[in-house]
Amino acid sequence: MTGLAVSRIAFGTWQLGGDWGATDEREAVHAIRTARKLGVNLFDTAQAYGFGASERLLGRALAGDLRAHRDELVIATKGGLRPKAGGVVRDSSPEWLRRGVEQSLRALDVEYIDLYQVHWPDPAVLFEETADALQQLVDEGKIRHIGVSNFDSAQLADFSRTRPVETVQPPYHLLRRGIERDVLPYCREHDIGVLVYGALAHGLLTGAMDVTTTFAAGDWRARSPIFRGDTFRRQLDVVRELERFARDRGHTVSQLAIAWTLTHPSVHVAIVGSRRAAHVADAVAALDFELGPEDLAEIDLIVEGAVPIGGPAPETV
Repeated sequence: MTGLAVSRIAFGTWQLGGDWGATDEREAVHAIRTARKLGVNLFDTAQAYGFGASERLLGRALAGDLRAHRDELVIATKGGLRPKAGGVVRDSSPEWLRRGVEQSLRALDVEYIDLYQVHWPDPAVLFEETADALQQLVDEGKIRHIGVSNFDSAQLADFSRTRPVETVQPPYHLLRRGIERDVLPYCREHDIGVLVYGALAHGLLTGAMDVTTTFAAGDWRARSPIFRGDTFRRQLDVVRELERFARDRGHTVSQLAIAWTLTHPSVHVAIVGSRRAAHVADAVAALDFELGPEDLAEIDLIVEGAVPIGGPAPETV
């Protein structure tokens, strides 16, 4: 692993780049600064979250801390997606990654990036080329640690033949547990840090949705089958049961969902994104929710009625 000392809750910024609809920048800055005040020191963003929009907003929100307490903050970003007409394509070529690092440094207004992650595996570029390019950027002092995102165990092994992967960022939540089969065991065996995203299942596990919920036109969920029809209704039934379970123990269903991800011994960090300070405080409070073996067994029974779900690929957002 990296050896970096990080909070177990990280602030994620996908929701600030435009894929989730319009952002109230003042409110978002307040949420980021609230996370910092509550002890969060790991902030995760990506070049592709609005191609600079999310990184610039994060950099502005943390500008004071980045000047005065840079060594206390861990800034993680991702590259390897390139914009094209109507969407994005995967591009982990050395040229695009170097360009992306330079753009991210300017957008964040920092001299180095603590953790740089390949956002999605690119089948058109050899992992050896990508790994070599990133190592050059480490040698130049522009990035300090190298991770990947959305890689399976075979891809992790392939990449690591050239340069060991230090961290991986996979999706993981109560309704999406595929990484338990191979990615998490592989990471445990090879001492790879795991930062999971999507703990709240894109909002499903917040308890804030019902059958009348709709999404703004710019929000990817408005186009997703996950949030329509029988699948959506079945998930909401499960969430209501989880909500009852959490309430009986003095917590919210959001806190339950986040705490559950952190009970897995191979998961080090849960990345949680929000545009509201109150939601950030709720997420951080999940660290106080202790789940024992009996609790986990009951939760497993509840989610048996859920529909296993995936999420968007970059080409479909």
